[in-house]
Amino acid sequence: MNYWLFKNEPDAYGVDDLDAESDKTTSWNGVRNYQARNFMRDDMKKGDKGFFYHSNCDIPAVVGIVEIVREAYVDHTAFDSNDKYFDAKSDPENPRWFMVDVKLVRKLKRPIPLREVKEYADKLEGFRLIAKGNRLSVMPVEPAHWKLVLSLENK
Repeated sequence: MNYWLFKNEPDAYGVDDLDAESDKTTSWNGVRNYQARNFMRDDMKKGDKGFFYHSNCDIPAVVGIVEIVREAYVDHTAFDSNDKYFDAKSDPENPRWFMVDVKLVRKLKRPIPLREVKEYADKLEGFRLIAKGNRLSVMPVEPAHWKLVLSLENK
């Protein structure tokens, strides 16, 4: 199993929105970064787990756990000129953007703020979330990093 982190702005679509879905499942669409796309398209597998992370808010934090329930498929929002994720250069015959479906496993007992995660930087070497300049919305998480961050939930 692989582990991931999915960033989203809670004002746009947060963990509470996912929790309110009838089946607690959503497509993770609108990713328009090639490296993040490659992670989703090439590496994510059904059953992988991920952190749901709230970004660009007062207190950025890990807030939930999701599971990949559908592997990569074409992100149709790229072809819809009325959609905010429209990409005029994307061709349905040779699509460039993909998405996966994620299902909420659970909300964390408490949000784990980024500032708290950074307190463990010495044990989280290579964790992309705390790397300077990292703006990826989807990123891999090493198993040891997953375990450490999850252990903070009970502190």
